Amino acid sequence: MDLIIKTNPVELGIAAGTTSAELIRQAISEKGRANIILATGASQFETLNQLISEDVDWSKVTMFHLDEYLGLAETSPASFRKYLKERFLNHVPSLKEVHLVNGETDPETECTRLGDLIEQNPIDVALVGIGENGHLAFNDPPADFETEEPYLVVNLDEECRLQQLGEGWFKTIEDVPVQAISMSVKQILKAKHIICSVPDKRKAKAVKNSVEQPVNNKYPSSILQQHADCRLFLDTDSAGLLSETK
Repeated sequence: MDLIIKTNPVELGIAAGTTSAELIRQAISEKGRANIILATGASQFETLNQLISEDVDWSKVTMFHLDEYLGLAETSPASFRKYLKERFLNHVPSLKEVHLVNGETDPETECTRLGDLIEQNPIDVALVGIGENGHLAFNDPPADFETEEPYLVVNLDEECRLQQLGEGWFKTIEDVPVQAISMSVKQILKAKHIICSVPDKRKAKAVKNSVEQPVNNKYPSSILQQHADCRLFLDTDSAGLLSETK
């Protein structure tokens, strides 16, 4: 795991988005196409802002995304499909393929559909974040490190749901769904390159656990230590508790 620490979220996003674009262009150059994973949430704002400004032949890119709430309408301000359309897809030329997670249909059927698709499209670049509770996608602690299923239905713990409320996506905790469809940990780790963007002081403890704790499903993102090419982009706030920066 390589750590890249920038002064603020904007500089973090510029660095993460630029690096992501370079890796996507590299995949297109090598094999004529690229398969990517995009994350959502506040941590991805600046990274996606930079990515949409990059010169990429998006017609050769297939996109998957990490997760979506169960039973939440796409019109909801908290919908991840809405987020990706408004913050990414509407700003770039049409992609080769787009595979969004539909949380409004039968979840088991949706997991199977997406799983079959992603198994046919090995991922070149995965853009992810880390939750306040250390979750990777919506794999809350203790995360399932063993399942081979590419997508699965997960229960969201209280800390995860409070984060969504705190970021302003929902008006009350009762409005936050209790389940979601999430990409599995093993599927995320299959990506050739992982770009993990984690700004903000509220993520500092999760970052410290992810970097300095032994790999343990109590700290789901600690599994990124085992990936061959994971680049963790931090700002001075999110890196504030790391021992090596003191």
